[in-house]
Amino acid sequence: MPDIFSFENLFIYDLANNHMGDTAHAGRIIAEVGRVSQAAGVRAALKFQFRQLDTFIHPDYHGRTDHKYVKRFSETRLDLEQFNRLADGVREAGLLTMSTPFDEESVDVICDMGLDLIKIASCSADDRPLIDKVAKVNKPVVVSTAGLRLEEIDWLVNHLEAQRVNFALMHCVAIYPTPDSKLQLDQVRQMRARYPGVAIGWSTHEDQNNTSAVQVAYALGARLFERHVGLATERYKLNAYSSTPEQLERWLAAFAQARDMIGAPERAPAPAEERQTLLELKRGTFARRPIAKGETLTAADVFFAMPAQDGCMSSGQFRDGMVADRDYAAKEALASLDYHRASDEDTVYQIMLQVRGMLNMAGININEDAEIEISHHFGLGRFREFGAVLITCINRDYAKKLVIQLPRQKHPYHFHKRKEETFQLLAGDVEIVKDGHRFPLKPGDTLRVAPGEWHKFHTLEGCVFEEISSTAYDNDSFYENPAIAGMPREARKTNVDHWRDYFRGRTRG
Repeated sequence: MPDIFSFENLFIYDLANNHMGDTAHAGRIIAEVGRVSQAAGVRAALKFQFRQLDTFIHPDYHGRTDHKYVKRFSETRLDLEQFNRLADGVREAGLLTMSTPFDEESVDVICDMGLDLIKIASCSADDRPLIDKVAKVNKPVVVSTAGLRLEEIDWLVNHLEAQRVNFALMHCVAIYPTPDSKLQLDQVRQMRARYPGVAIGWSTHEDQNNTSAVQVAYALGARLFERHVGLATERYKLNAYSSTPEQLERWLAAFAQARDMIGAPERAPAPAEERQTLLELKRGTFARRPIAKGETLTAADVFFAMPAQDGCMSSGQFRDGMVADRDYAAKEALASLDYHRASDEDTVYQIMLQVRGMLNMAGININEDAEIEISHHFGLGRFREFGAVLITCINRDYAKKLVIQLPRQKHPYHFHKRKEETFQLLAGDVEIVKDGHRFPLKPGDTLRVAPGEWHKFHTLEGCVFEEISSTAYDNDSFYENPAIAGMPREARKTNVDHWRDYFRGRTRG
């Protein structure tokens, strides 16, 4: 099976009719944008537009000059041999080849020429005969959506997904050039939320000296970008919505700057220089009086002041009940001490903070009277290795639970005598093993587990899945591991307040 084409950080340069029907002029444009792309280190495609004008234009309009598009298309017409030569130039410039077909015959031309990608223009995004033709040729497809109603985009996405097309959607505004007040860039964020799993991009027509819009679009989640390109010469004037090579350089530099400023998709540890700056601003913990080794400390025994010193415990790390590891003189900085009285409550609080964060990231809300249970088969101390958080939303003749596992957690083999359950993965990754058979699930997948079937599950990055079942009963989980099987239920379960109540009044762990 061929690799799926990735649209991530793809730049599309639309030549459109800026070649002016002059292949030498077109060749210079291609060479220049290729040079700019190579210098910027980006992956880019040069896009043609194909129309079979003899049939594309109504017979009564041939030769007319009173319709601006008929006039422009006719005056800049290139034949197939000329486009083939230009496509060779695109490849020599290190660019992918691409074209927008405006009729079905042009799709055949794209295939005959061996071009890499197909673009569906906004004006064709509801052209079902053309879309169906494109869907059959097994090429990556980019679709612009200017002017479409939301329900039309819904249909388009479903139609292409049903035909297993590898495609991306472009937010686009078909005003040439587009004023800033009409860019509607938040559509990128909204499309990402509405069409998960679909690459979302932005096809731009704004003032070509605007370099901030691409940064906003990237920040909102656009991951491919399209811009018209051309060259202004004494003979040929360039329109206001097409980039010169110099403007393209600045645009790509603005993109790179945005990518650097936004950073990684996951929170990373702070750099050493950041940690040092914060340390110098933090308050340290110091002995208020001489302290003997082995003393149990309270807040009355210490004071907090800046600057903290290397190896000094910060004010935020101090807890009542810490034990001095050695003798300390008055005003001496205390080392980072072990907290020997760390409670199960603190551990539960940290678990629940992480669970709440995972549910928020997944966009999942919980009914306020939901019951929460932390399942820890080998104790809270090993919970991050073995266990899960179970949230019971309802338990009657039918039941619904949410099961949350933190990254790298496992839930051991067990079965139920009375309960039948179906799991559906909502977010993250999970692999369920049922009677020795592995079932890796992706979001949306379901798996039924019948009474008496052994099953276990584990996750790499963390997961949230739904359990729909018949009534859930206490003492209906039977474990393979004798150490777990012989443990009373209350020893491997910690009940937490209702979701509505748990976080109220808890500010520290």
